[in-house]
This record gives sequence, C-alpha cells and structure tokens, in this order.
Amino acid sequence: MNIHELLGIEWPIIQAPMAGTSTPDLAAAVSNVGGMGSIGVGAMTAQDARTAIAAIRERTEKPFNVNVFCHRPARREAVREQAWLERLRPEFARFGAAPPAEIHEPYKSFLLDRAMLDVLLEMKPNVVSFHFGLPDAGWIKALRDAGIILFSTATNGREARLAAAAGVHAIVAQGYEAGGHRGMFDPDEEDEQLGIFVLVRQLVKTLNIPIIAAGGIMDGAGIAAALRLGAAAAQLGTAFIAAQESAADAGYRAMLFSEAAEHTVMIRAISGRPARCLENRLTSLGSDIPASEIPDYPITYSAGKALHAVAKAAGESGYGAYWAGQGAPRARALPAEKLMAELIAEMQLA
Repeated sequence: MNIHELLGIEWPIIQAPMAGTSTPDLAAAVSNVGGMGSIGVGAMTAQDARTAIAAIRERTEKPFNVNVFCHRPARREAVREQAWLERLRPEFARFGAAPPAEIHEPYKSFLLDRAMLDVLLEMKPNVVSFHFGLPDAGWIKALRDAGIILFSTATNGREARLAAAAGVHAIVAQGYEAGGHRGMFDPDEEDEQLGIFVLVRQLVKTLNIPIIAAGGIMDGAGIAAALRLGAAAAQLGTAFIAAQESAADAGYRAMLFSEAAEHTVMIRAISGRPARCLENRLTSLGSDIPASEIPDYPITYSAGKALHAVAKAAGESGYGAYWAGQGAPRARALPAEKLMAELIAEMQLA
C-alpha cells in the first residue's frame, strides 16, 4: 500500500505538528487541498486536545494527524532548578522582574496521560504520531485496534527499527536540519546528527514501511528530491510557520524574516532537550551551558517561557523559543492553501 492509499491523501505533503504553532485552521487548510494537516497536542490537556480535534473536524472531512510527546517524565532536582533560576535572575532584572520562586513541569508526557489516550480512542483521528519515543505496547495496540494509523519520529536507524518493531505504520525520518525538538528517544545519548537524505536512504534500504522525510525541506524541489531518494512523503514545518493560519506571533514572524533565519542553533538550554531555534538573546544565554546544569525537560521550558513573557510585556521579543529549521531563509508568508499550491507546482516541475 502506498502512502496515498494508507493516509487517504492526494499529495505527499504533511504539515508538521509544531506544538504551539500549528492550529486547527492550519491543519484543516492543508488537508482540504489534498495534503495532510497536523496538530500538536503534546503541551495540551486531554480536554484541550479534544477541543482542538473537534475544531479540525468542523473545518475538514479530510484526514489529519495528531501528535503526542512520549518523553521520559521529568526528574525533579530542586538544587539544579534553583540554580537555573538564579542564572536567569539578571535577565529578569533587565525588565524589572524576578524569576519565579520555582519552576514546574508545564505538561505531562503521553506515557503517563491515560486521559489523552482515552480522547484519541474516542475521537479517532486518522493518524496519531509519536515524538521523543514510544508509548506502552498495550497503548499502541489499542490505537491500532481503533483503526488509527501510527507514525513515529526517528533520528537514526536504531530508533526507527524500535518503532517499526513496535507496530507503527510509518517512520518520520527527522534529519539534523529540522527545526524544533530533536525526536531522540534518549536525549542523553550521543546524537548521530544524520542529515535528512542520509537518514532517508538508510531507512528506505533497511525497513519495509513508508519513510517520511522531515528536515530542511521548504519547497517542491526539496519534496521531489526526497521522493526520488525513496521517501514516501515529505513533512514540512518551518515552511508553514509564516502561514496566516499559524499561531506564530509577530515577534516570531519578524525573526523568521530577519538575518536570524540564517543562524539557527541546536540548543538544549531553552527546554531541557536539544532543539533547533532561530538565534536570539535566549539562545545566546544558553549556548555554552553543560547539559548537567540544565533542568530536565520540560521543566526548563517553564523558566524560559516566564522570561519570554516578562520581556515581551516590555516590548522585547528576543527571548522567544522560535523553533526553525536550517531552511528558514526560504520561508514564505502565504496562506496555507496558496503555499500548498506553490509546493505542488514546484514539485511537479522538479
């Protein structure tokens, strides 16, 4: 079965979930023109996820993807967390504020969120995708038995083989070029830093399930290149950040179309896990901090979000977590439907 039959889509283009940036409007717009839209619910409560899924269904009858975070639950270390807040204190002081008294885990892992599983089984989105790892075998079976297609992100061959053996239907091969969080199952392991085309070729040769290329793909020529190398489809995230339907704020959009787009950095200090971000004041703060001094994911994230909120209120947008891939300089500010039309035309000409 090819990817079109598996997913019920016309074009091999998947809009990446991008938790916090994707919206029901964006997902539906992509799905309505024959691609696959996605929504990231990893930072949502189960009830908020139900609302988001229902909102997509109000806007489209076409297939869409719901993404969850399967990260290791955070390990609390009070001393390290307080040291982190003290490190950030001078930055808060720049805006006449103090850091929070403590930082917390802003959302739970899907691995512990039975309520989220219940919502997915109830709402039955066409696709559920896993990031950062895999849930319990029983949960995978329950989702499959409900008729839901399953994806898993993989950054190397070992992760992909584990996901395939667990029963997912397709692998999202995330190259090192990709924006946002690395989908590594274990963030403390050494990252192989495989580029998208190397990774796709490796997985196509060793696995017998569809491989979806993700990382640095911004136009139809990139999609066509991924397909020629054996990918069944391409997943694009950064390409959709500037779409009018995305939730990216004015500061994010301005950074995306500035010189910062040419200087993405892979950094752990924003959230507690490695992620690719547009270079800004926040990335400069954390560029040389050892992983041993950074609180666990996603606890670190709550500190960064607090600092960003204080700075943004004072008119400074340089502390945002502006996730973007290496293809950021080629971003286009278009409505999703128009962007999809251009991607399709470029793919057909390539």
